[in-house]
Amino acid sequence: MSRARALAAATALAAALAILSAPWALGAPWLNFVFKPLATLGVIAYAWPRGADQPVVRRWVLVGLLASLLGDVALLWPQAGFLPGLVSFLLAHLAYGWAFTRVRRFGAALLPFGVYIVIAGAILAGLWPGVPVVLRGPVVAYVGALAAMAAQAAVLWRTGAPRGAVLALGGALFVASDALLATNKFAGPLPLASLWILTTYWSAQWCIASWLAPPVSPSSPDGAGR
Repeated sequence: MSRARALAAATALAAALAILSAPWALGAPWLNFVFKPLATLGVIAYAWPRGADQPVVRRWVLVGLLASLLGDVALLWPQAGFLPGLVSFLLAHLAYGWAFTRVRRFGAALLPFGVYIVIAGAILAGLWPGVPVVLRGPVVAYVGALAAMAAQAAVLWRTGAPRGAVLALGGALFVASDALLATNKFAGPLPLASLWILTTYWSAQWCIASWLAPPVSPSSPDGAGR
């Protein structure tokens, strides 16, 4: 089994155990504390050898993943850790957005930004009554950064950047995951919430990591990696 496939299997197992820690499944919170960070560490390990052809881009994607790991740890305490988690993921989206603009200038295609402005506005409108006043500013800033990151990811796809489709998918999945998380927190509990939120979240992170060029495999006849 290749390293990438082994990491994918290990990450999927860790993610499944974190998801199944929920009260609707195994009801074992300790599994979440152990396996939620491990799943994100699996994505980081997968991303680590990738992107050697663009070291600046690679660096900022890894910064985004590490900030996400901090956010994951903070959100293990949903109440006390919500604001630190929000800030950590805000920094992650800024890092990802900066990485994406190293490949295409910000807003090089306008349609994705128009689409995500509408989506962000709809999300905020639906959640606004349930967002505490003290959190409204941070939530608006976060949604703006998230939408800009996802839109810039779609810009790379629209302008033909290598692996742009998988990156655009990652951005869209991140928006879906955070919309579900915010709905569950501010609008009312969702059935099987952790299943939908965390499945889309780790799928998004894996897509973003997969956007980085794969490492060169010395065993390949032409020297190209898989």
